[in-house]
Amino acid sequence: QVQVEESGGGLVQAGGSLGLSCAASGSVSRINVIGWYLQAPGKQRELVASISSSDSTNYADSVKGRFTISRGNAKNTVLLQMNSLKPEDTGVYYCNVNLVFQGRNYWGQGTQVTVSS
Repeated sequence: QVQVEESGGGLVQAGGSLGLSCAASGSVSRINVIGWYLQAPGKQRELVASISSSDSTNYADSVKGRFTISRGNAKNTVLLQMNSLKPEDTGVYYCNVNLVFQGRNYWGQGTQVTVSS
């Protein structure tokens, strides 16, 4: 079994910054990609940023130039640095870990980010 845990959410004013952390533990075999998803109120969950096993990164157009995804110092840890936050960045941020083995996906419980105007 794989456990995924997010941390670092909170309340921030527009223009501020927050950092999120995602850690995968347990029976983690080869990881294909780790992604951060946002579920805004009343909307579907959407990909914000991802990083592959080869360190290739991908960003939603709405966050390009403001968010940065990177690997943490600890194994199987990924960080999301969010700068110049906007009210529309508000929602629950989920971390997804996709394994090479059978393409299995594991989700964390999510962490709330609220950006006030």
